[in-house]
Amino acid sequence: MLRLVRAGARAWLPPTRCQRLNVLAEEAVQPPEKPEPVASAGLQAPVLRKCELPVPSHRRPAQAWVESLRGFEQERVGLAELHPDVFSTAPRLDILHQVAMWQKNFKRISYAKTKTRAEVRGGGRKPWPQKGSGRARHGSIRSPIWRGGGVAHGPRGPTSYYYMLPNQAPVQFSLFCFKDKLYFLITEEKQNSSLPC
Repeated sequence: MLRLVRAGARAWLPPTRCQRLNVLAEEAVQPPEKPEPVASAGLQAPVLRKCELPVPSHRRPAQAWVESLRGFEQERVGLAELHPDVFSTAPRLDILHQVAMWQKNFKRISYAKTKTRAEVRGGGRKPWPQKGSGRARHGSIRSPIWRGGGVAHGPRGPTSYYYMLPNQAPVQFSLFCFKDKLYFLITEEKQNSSLPC
């Protein structure tokens, strides 16, 4: 999970000089990648569904493939346009961190436990009289200030660290993780129906 947070940070932070040089060197060495085959050769894939909500003029709608499930092969039918405010946003590193910490802690149980002065064996009687000896007054040899005494503010396990994230955090996290792996199912009866944008 922490690797995912680091990868997201690397993807959106500006590269340093050495990283820029490394990227340029790799691009010069690697041959250009072949473009993915489109459903119809020579023509662009048709946009089956346009985004109905208004898109700001300075942004473009994101696109996702629409595939047919009629056969065993993944046949790409066309493209669907998605609203950029939902599917093209920068990753929220604070939410990624929240989810990483939650996954680490929500199953955690701490079994650390210490004994108080009441639970330590012994120390029932007063060690010496209150007055007359010249020494400081004490009521028990198991007091926290005595060696071998109880612990005053120690852990009192088992302690559960379970908590739930706010409802919005898992939704935004899953949108970030799966925005490149979206699948739209369109049945034949409702092929022209509007999908949520």
